Amino acid sequence: MASGRERREILIATIADLLDGIRHVAVGASSPIPAAGAMLLRARNERDGKPPIRISILGSQQHNFFTNGGVELFDCAAQGRVDAFFLGGGQIDGHGNINLVGTGAYPKTGVRWPGSFGSAYLYHLVPRVILFREDHSRRVFVPAVDFVSAAASTPEVARRGGPHALLTNMALFDFDRRAGFSLRSVHPGYSPADIRANTGFDYREPQTVPTTAAPDAETLALLRGRIMGELSETYPAFARAMMEAA
Repeated sequence: MASGRERREILIATIADLLDGIRHVAVGASSPIPAAGAMLLRARNERDGKPPIRISILGSQQHNFFTNGGVELFDCAAQGRVDAFFLGGGQIDGHGNINLVGTGAYPKTGVRWPGSFGSAYLYHLVPRVILFREDHSRRVFVPAVDFVSAAASTPEVARRGGPHALLTNMALFDFDRRAGFSLRSVHPGYSPADIRANTGFDYREPQTVPTTAAPDAETLALLRGRIMGELSETYPAFARAMMEAA
């Protein structure tokens, strides 16, 4: 089983791969792993002579050209100038719907979460939305969410945005508007049976499930050097914990 730092490095490197080819990625608050993945892609593109990418991290001074937070992010998304974004949820179902409000019958929810904010808006406008949750459990991945904060796009409704992939601490899934989720790979230390046992919705699974690739030595050098240095401006505690785990 990989260490805590190694597991998170796999997530960061996987996010960089999922973002490949985008021009502008926005990252919400309290999202150090998605932010590090975006920074890793930016560094790789610079190293390899590929087109630069713009990163907007809400709450950052150095990695954010917005001056009015979410308002400008929403404007950029509406204008088609945000290529990728990250969303999570207290619940996510097999249709790609997410719940950020709480559990139980609304409005009498037994457990309340922070709320939907702009999730419904961004979900339908940003072409490459990556769903991200480190907690892979049947409590999170349910057959149907109790409240739809943001509905996934369907074949019947043409929208620019929608879920592109789902990444958890255990596995990576692709998403198709007609067929739902399909298991792409399982992270080191887990098996396809572990994923099935901890997922409350059904999904497609190939006959042979690959193992998610671990970052190579050059990527690890970038992650443990430049990327953690850049990340420390916005997420000092996370960057420090990653570096101290060496």
